[in-house]
Amino acid sequence: MSTQISIPRRRLLRTAGGLTGILALGRAPAFAQAQPKKLGLANVTAVPEAGALVFDWMCKEVTARSKGELVFEFHGGTLLNKELEIMNAVKAGNIAMGSPGGATATIFPEIGAFLVPYLISTYNQAYRVFNGPVGAQLDKVFVEKYGLKTLFFYDYGFRHFWNNRRPINEPRDLRGLKIRVQLAKVFADTINGLGGIAVPMAWAEVITAAQQGVIDGADLPVVNMVPLKAYDVSKHYALTFHNYGPSILVINAGVWAGLTEAQRKLVTDVSMEAQARSRKQTEDVDNLASAKKQLEPHGMAVTGPDIAPFRKIAQEKIWPIYQKQYPELWEKIVGTPA
Repeated sequence: MSTQISIPRRRLLRTAGGLTGILALGRAPAFAQAQPKKLGLANVTAVPEAGALVFDWMCKEVTARSKGELVFEFHGGTLLNKELEIMNAVKAGNIAMGSPGGATATIFPEIGAFLVPYLISTYNQAYRVFNGPVGAQLDKVFVEKYGLKTLFFYDYGFRHFWNNRRPINEPRDLRGLKIRVQLAKVFADTINGLGGIAVPMAWAEVITAAQQGVIDGADLPVVNMVPLKAYDVSKHYALTFHNYGPSILVINAGVWAGLTEAQRKLVTDVSMEAQARSRKQTEDVDNLASAKKQLEPHGMAVTGPDIAPFRKIAQEKIWPIYQKQYPELWEKIVGTPA
């Protein structure tokens, strides 16, 4: 796990303009009390990025349905701009809620098994796993180990390669390409195993790195290619479906405990609706026709290669490592119908 970043509470709250200054560090008021309870939600990116759209909707919805007694405030890319900083701040109680985005497996290594290339083969398989006993067990672990309560699991869809050098139609096309990956080891193992050169890097550095030639490309799901403007630094996009991209929205466990039963029910209900919205917006566009419609007007060439050769390499080179690392979870994932 990466080294945690210490963020002075006083500086963090000042940076946030005092908006999150009454995180649930004191006693939670009842719904009948006049003073609203303000809770901040931090995310590394702002609207119109896919996750940010859902979080922004969720914050407005909770605020409206509680008639202002709970005020959820969304901070997309404005409060903290690195995934690890956000999670450390939520753990410390300096902000109430946050998401690690694409850095999920760095902060929650228990989720690493889900990122193994081609292990998750369909959205339905992933949904059954995360909304079933496995998801419930992970939530329990996160509370006990990190002091973080799961509000909902979501995903960024399956990841596909973009680059500015050549089309990727088969694994050998990755040879020599410097591909940015998130900081979790499984992502580097994926790229290196498939034949590319993995370059671990936080998202905030990616566009500049591509412009300067530090990397040749990266991978993103269809849903975020346009919002994150990856088309500005890439010419080719190949739907390889090589990594499923699970993530999570969490709340500080102490903050959660400080909410009333009615408040927790409201937040849970809206969280489940937010999960459904997130899944729909991701899955609806994760196909060749949609990718072409979105990216070809920006000058990109979009292809749909045969993924069988990519899957074969992953099964031979990468699966054995992680099957040994996550034996129990591995069996539950592969035993879940696709």
